[in-house]
Amino acid sequence: MIAFMPFKKISGFYPIIDTSLIAVSGVDNAARAVVEGGAEIIQLRCKEISAREFIKIAMAIKLAACKNNVLLIINDRVDIAILAGADGVHLGQDDLPIEDARRILGEGKIIGVSTHNMDEAVIAAQKGADYISFGPIFSTITKKDAQEPKGVEKLMEVKGRVKIPVVAIGGITLENAAEVYRAGADSTAVISGLLKSSDIKGRVRRFITIYEKCTNNSRL
Repeated sequence: MIAFMPFKKISGFYPIIDTSLIAVSGVDNAARAVVEGGAEIIQLRCKEISAREFIKIAMAIKLAACKNNVLLIINDRVDIAILAGADGVHLGQDDLPIEDARRILGEGKIIGVSTHNMDEAVIAAQKGADYISFGPIFSTITKKDAQEPKGVEKLMEVKGRVKIPVVAIGGITLENAAEVYRAGADSTAVISGLLKSSDIKGRVRRFITIYEKCTNNSRL
């Protein structure tokens, strides 16, 4: 059985710190700003750096996250998640299978999975994912190989089929986040719309405020 607390935490706002958009030297400050902004979860995505550098960053963020009761999710790398003592991993469709990740991590860790259509969403839920991301909802510049936007209608359909939390991702901004929450998203994941801001802390707070207004759920 998965602990209740992680399920409760996958809601609201889901910031992703991606080293393809921010210098490694700036990751600590970005993570601190995210935590101070009120986020309850952080995903660390490092596709283009060495494993040694990745683990160093992950351990530093985990220390800060733990002090503030913030969950740390590692993108793709189960080994890094274990070494850093992270709370879980987020897997892509071509990454380690959910069953294998669960066998390695154990039942106490969170496993999220990227999905882009109904079949992927349903299969991920059936195989034991704790949450899924679904998208891109809107056009995005973060991923060069991103699929066509799914729109909020598809998001609503997925929410109607799976019982685990759904994190909407792709092209989400302060201007359209409310529409996404009203469509049923449990959380919204933002990368470039966050990291390119000159005020990351303030941007996090604004996304959380939108979530609260749309769900009548005060978290701060």
